Amino acid sequence: MPETTLADLAHEVRSKNAGPFWVTMEVFLRDADGYRIAADESFLNERVIAELYRVEESTIQIFRIPSLNVVKISFPRPLSQGSLRDRDTHAGQHHVPLARMPITTLADRADR
Repeated sequence: MPETTLADLAHEVRSKNAGPFWVTMEVFLRDADGYRIAADESFLNERVIAELYRVEESTIQIFRIPSLNVVKISFPRPLSQGSLRDRDTHAGQHHVPLARMPITTLADRADR
């Protein structure tokens, strides 16, 4: 049986520019149960994002919006938008590692 991922709990997981120097990702959860999992700081936190995206943990901003079942994450782009090595000008593919995160059980999280 395939692992359940964050994308399985969401209507949409997307990423986009937040200006030429920042990326924003948004996770729109299907319901309050999915939101409780995604918004849980033991599951999704600055350390996890820093590891996924190889960015400095102190630069990551996470916004949890329970009234909308949304988690929003922002961090500095690794390369400025449109620079010579920028392969995703609109930051439209940055969400993929986040969407593929496996959902762990509470018991699994307690073991960490």
